[in-house]
Amino acid sequence: MKKINFIALCALCIPLAAWSVDGVAILKKLDRNLEPESYESYRKLINIEPNGNKKEFVLYSVKKGKDQTASLFLQPSSDKGRSTLRQGDNMWMYLPSVGKPMRITSLQSVTGGVFNNADIMRLDYAVEYDVTSVDESGPKLILPVDIQAYASSGMLLKTLHFKDIKDFGGGIKRPATIETDSPLYKDYKSVMLYSGLKKRDFADEVFTQGFMPRLEELRK
Repeated sequence: MKKINFIALCALCIPLAAWSVDGVAILKKLDRNLEPESYESYRKLINIEPNGNKKEFVLYSVKKGKDQTASLFLQPSSDKGRSTLRQGDNMWMYLPSVGKPMRITSLQSVTGGVFNNADIMRLDYAVEYDVTSVDESGPKLILPVDIQAYASSGMLLKTLHFKDIKDFGGGIKRPATIETDSPLYKDYKSVMLYSGLKKRDFADEVFTQGFMPRLEELRK
């Protein structure tokens, strides 16, 4: 089970009167506030160990609609050319040394940090999450700066923290930083930094296994 806790994020607040209190509608509004339905972006993922050691990855990512995402690894040099693809619940990783896509799971991590593959290849929150409650006590609809993910047993798996509101242009204003921590990985932390996020349309071919070795062609 995945649960969203709603707390103040003023840059994304909208008047409560403009919405019926519908959890699905709230998440759809959140999705479009955070990013266009189809877009490209660059992301830096940083894994931080308890002793302060860091490992960094740079990815070029594209998304189309609600359930198609693909990413190309640009750094480090040892991972350059590696790519990932997600179509709904199905995920693949392409390694140039192997020469063909391999299936991966949502709970694995292609970067080895606290972010799992579902976080790195995220679909819309309205697709991935259910709202368990909405606080109607204030005059505005409050959107999340923290998202807590729970197992079906009720155990907290991780918390995502949204920070650093940035105007990316084109009407896109959203947190540029997402941090995550987990009681399962004590004192470990992973950070995701967004840049170059902008609307862009893509052909369906981009989100196929055959295109995974060719994602570099999309960069301009």
